[in-house]
Amino acid sequence: MDAERISIAQTCLNAAHDGSMAFPKIVGMLIGAGFDGYLVDYRRNTTSYYLPDGDSADLAMPTHGGAVAERFDAAEVAAAVRATQAGGPDYTYVGFCERVKAAGCAGYLVSFCGRRVLYFGRTGEVQVEMFPS
Repeated sequence: MDAERISIAQTCLNAAHDGSMAFPKIVGMLIGAGFDGYLVDYRRNTTSYYLPDGDSADLAMPTHGGAVAERFDAAEVAAAVRATQAGGPDYTYVGFCERVKAAGCAGYLVSFCGRRVLYFGRTGEVQVEMFPS
């Protein structure tokens, strides 16, 4: 992957974690750079960014507190997503990450072309969330 796209992905990753850019703007930047999705892996603390041709880049994420819980609680993951979408004044991406990890979310796959996010647990359970209209 070229250095410019890696730089854009790194900027978006940093902005999510430090709260300097809202999720819709991050998505817009990534789509504009040609990405078709990304994968957050809480167990490896990495985010992988994918291009349609199969090229990808793995970037290290800042470490967040807490381990991924053993049991996947799809209802709690969905509640965390709804709280994020509501955009309350107390929302932070770091807080979201900690909440879904406590709910057993081992990671999630964002598909821009599919307009959905698949949250998954350690034993393969999934919660699918569609992008808001």
